[in-house]
Amino acid sequence: MACPVLGPKCSVYYMIISVWGVIMLILMGIFFKVRSPALFEDVAVDEGEWHSQGMDLKYVKSKYDDNALNCWIAAALYALLFVFSFIQQRMNARQTYETS
Repeated sequence: MACPVLGPKCSVYYMIISVWGVIMLILMGIFFKVRSPALFEDVAVDEGEWHSQGMDLKYVKSKYDDNALNCWIAAALYALLFVFSFIQQRMNARQTYETS
């Protein structure tokens, strides 16, 4: 039987943080995908490159889409952390159940 890497409190903490991270990052990805003006300052627009392309709107849209994809990738990583923490919590619960 495998030994848990995380303790019971730590695994619950990571599960809670992961749920929050997944929800927040999915919403941010949606807002980047619909090109929310409030998030413009978070878009990595290189002024020199943008000017060299004639200040084309497609460049800014592609940067918004890149940020949306990055948010969704980070949400997937948080989902993996949730699965790992859930497995650790189950291992800790089983270990406590077997010893009592």
